[in-house]
Order: sequence, then structure tokens, then C-alpha cells
Amino acid sequence: MAENRKSQSFEDCANDYLKTHSSAWKNPKHRQQWENTLSSYVYPIIGKLSVKDINTHLVKKVLDPIWTTKTETATRVRGRIERILDWATVQELRQGENPARWKGHLDHLLPAPTKLKRVQHHKALPYQDIYELMQELASADGTSALGLRFLILTAARSGEVRLAIWNEIDLEKKTWTIPADRMKAGKEHIVPLCSQAIEILKTMEKYRESDLIFPGTKKDRPLSDMAFTQLLRRLDKTDITAHGFRSSFRDWAGETTAFPREVIEAALAHQLKDKTEAAYFRSNLLEKRRKLMDAWDKHCRTISGKAMNIIKFDTAKL
Repeated sequence: MAENRKSQSFEDCANDYLKTHSSAWKNPKHRQQWENTLSSYVYPIIGKLSVKDINTHLVKKVLDPIWTTKTETATRVRGRIERILDWATVQELRQGENPARWKGHLDHLLPAPTKLKRVQHHKALPYQDIYELMQELASADGTSALGLRFLILTAARSGEVRLAIWNEIDLEKKTWTIPADRMKAGKEHIVPLCSQAIEILKTMEKYRESDLIFPGTKKDRPLSDMAFTQLLRRLDKTDITAHGFRSSFRDWAGETTAFPREVIEAALAHQLKDKTEAAYFRSNLLEKRRKLMDAWDKHCRTISGKAMNIIKFDTAKL
């Protein structure tokens, strides 16, 4: 029995670590972030290996592919591996120095994150091309396509959409209330929902099997953090990201509408830097933002006066 415990896999140790520590984390999404990064980058390489056999070579094998291209993510992954291995050592599941430690070890083998050139962000899709993409998404099958359309229409962040649940939606008031713990600024954000967003929700509601609005392959699990990226790749949109649609919205609103800047920034849940201005506009400007999002809805589904179908979806493949 003791011998079996000493051959425990890295993934088993990670799961035990999360069970022990995640209940103490203030923000529930931290566990999801840990699970996502471990599943995406760590488990495929060392997950099934015995934790006592994890060495520097294997840690580098995990980090090398992402160290210069996804530096911020890679540094978090390294830290998470280090914590899990420290935990395993205390549990007497392994011995020796931690091969994931940075100072005096990996700092000799990998370039310092602060010295790496900042990776240029993918370009946002020009707002003039949004209609064409929305047509493609309307013809695509699957939850990811509907989720990405909802993201574009609400100017929301990927995680806000993927983790959205039904009790955040008020179809009568046509609002989506994102709780503070899922917002980057840590403040509750109310999103006015345009007609196309409402239609998407009604479609998803017909096939509701869990609290999640946009579930992944398992009904009780959200779409993965790569779902929208993979969808864009399938559509041959390799130079844009889901987050870039917030920039598309911002460019459109600033260049083609007369909506005040504070209304546009509020729609993006941005905090105004000027404290006096922020205090003056402490209202959530909901009705003004509703008009803004309705105008964005119209831009997303019309071209040369021709309106697109709001829903074109193969429900058999939901």
C-alpha cells in the first residue's frame, strides 16, 4: 500500500493538492484556471508519470514550447508545478530538490520572463468585416459558434461568456448580470442584451441540461479556454483572437457613432482613470448602453441594407 502511494502520478498529486488548497482561495475561478492550465500544458507530458520521477528535463519539456510565446501563462504553469512538487515532497512521495524551482535552477536554463520581447497581440478583426464573420458563425454548428457570437454581441471577455450561468440572465429585463468575482475589475457588470443575443439564449435554453449557458462536451463543464480560438482556426481566422473583438467594438463605437466615451468604456466594463469623471458617471448608464449595444447588433447583422438570419443552427449537433 505504501509502495503504491509512493508511485502516485503527478496528475493524482495535482488533484489532491487542489482538493486541499482550493477551498481556501477567495476566488472560485482560481481552481478553474489551475485545472485549465494543467490540462492544457502539463498533463499531456507528465500527468501520468510517477511524481517521484519528475526531473528538470521533464519540467523543461513542459515549459519550452510556451516559454517565449505564452510567457505569462508559462510562468504560472512553472509556479503551479513547483507547488505541486513541493506538496508531494512534504507528503514523502518524492525526494530531492524541486526541479521546477526558478531561482538558482531554471533561471540558468530559461531566459528571464522580463527579458523576453513582448509578444505582439493578434490583430483585432476590423469592424468592417464583422458582418462576414457573423454570417460564417451563423452557418457553423455547435455551442462554440453560438458562444462566440454572444461574446461579440456583448463585447464580453471569453471567460465571462464561457462560465456564464442561467441565473445571471433576466430575459424579461434583457440583461446579463456578471458577478464581481468573474470580472477583471472585481465589480459586478450588467450587460444589456440586444435582440440577437436574446435569440441565441433562447436557442441554448431549448437544450439546457445544466446551469451553464454554453456547456462544453460534458454538460456540467464549460467550454474550454481554447474553444473559441480553435473555432476561429477552423474558419481560417488565424490572425485574430476572441479578446480582439472587444477592440473591434471599441473602434466601431469610437469611429462611427456619437456615443460618449464614458458610455463606450462602461460597455466594456473599463474603469475611468479620472476619479472626478468616474464619480460623475458612477451610474451604470444602462439605458444609454442598451442603445449602444442595439446599434452594435445592427452593425453586426446588416450590410448594404441586407439583414442576416439571427439563427441558423443545426440543433442536432448542439
